[in-house]
Amino acid sequence: MKEFRVLTIILITVLANSCAILKSPIITKNDSLEGYKYIFISPTQSLTSSTGGVYGGNYGVYGSNSSKSVNPSDVISGKLTKEGFIRLSELKPDLLDETLIVNYGESGRRIVAGGLGGYTIEVTIQFISAKSNTLVCSCTAEGQGETEVDDIRKAINRCLSALFPK
Repeated sequence: MKEFRVLTIILITVLANSCAILKSPIITKNDSLEGYKYIFISPTQSLTSSTGGVYGGNYGVYGSNSSKSVNPSDVISGKLTKEGFIRLSELKPDLLDETLIVNYGESGRRIVAGGLGGYTIEVTIQFISAKSNTLVCSCTAEGQGETEVDDIRKAINRCLSALFPK
């Protein structure tokens, strides 16, 4: 019974340490987002993560794999469209006063729990005035999931949720 308690304590300690404590999102506001209706999102490429495994048993070897993908600009577009912004496919000179250019980038990785908890991916999203090309605001957040795709999706959602709290 004592061995069971010790094993349970070790297991709980390992599980608690393997969960990442994500840093709070960082918001930098140089100006208000009020007055902006349109967004032009710089295009990004889709990212793909795959996981898989091979298992052996008495009757043979079995394997499985799965693949996930994400296009960061699509995730950003969905969230900002839900906030009421209208996405433009190109910058329009007559709408520059009301248009934000949105840029996305991965801005870091952090190993958590000495590597046992994996790592987080940090993203930064910038909102730039299309008229003056000045930074209106930016947000930075990190995410952690089962794959890099999950990390990125969670980081983007945490970032924008901090910028547009409900």
